[in-house]
Amino acid sequence: MKEAQSKHLERMNRMYLLDDRYRDVDHLQEKLHVYKNLFLEFDENGSGDIDALELKRMLQKLGVHRTNLEIRRMIAEVDSDSSGTITYHEFLAMMLSRRSPQLKLIIQFEAKHKILQPPKVGPPPKKDLRSLP
Repeated sequence: MKEAQSKHLERMNRMYLLDDRYRDVDHLQEKLHVYKNLFLEFDENGSGDIDALELKRMLQKLGVHRTNLEIRRMIAEVDSDSSGTITYHEFLAMMLSRRSPQLKLIIQFEAKHKILQPPKVGPPPKKDLRSLP
């Protein structure tokens, strides 16, 4: 299911690459690749859109805690078809726009944080009793 969804999103990415409105976006192909992977990660059930529960879970994974009302407001800010969910088209429109909805800012901040501090690999360092507070 995820593979079929990934191919569908890749086709949408190709449409964005050919769209003159996005010609001036720096590194568009790389951004679309990153956004596709982010969307696939957010869309846990593979439905093709991000609902409130999926968004809340993803933000919690990023260490950002929001109330259900705040989550619904974030979705409403980018939900152009009033479906109550975020489609890939809406996600890309948000991420590529000059506007900065709260959700976009959170995603960009966390993505930069992950790049600057890659996950630690291997066993945790050994500690002795003297290092404890």
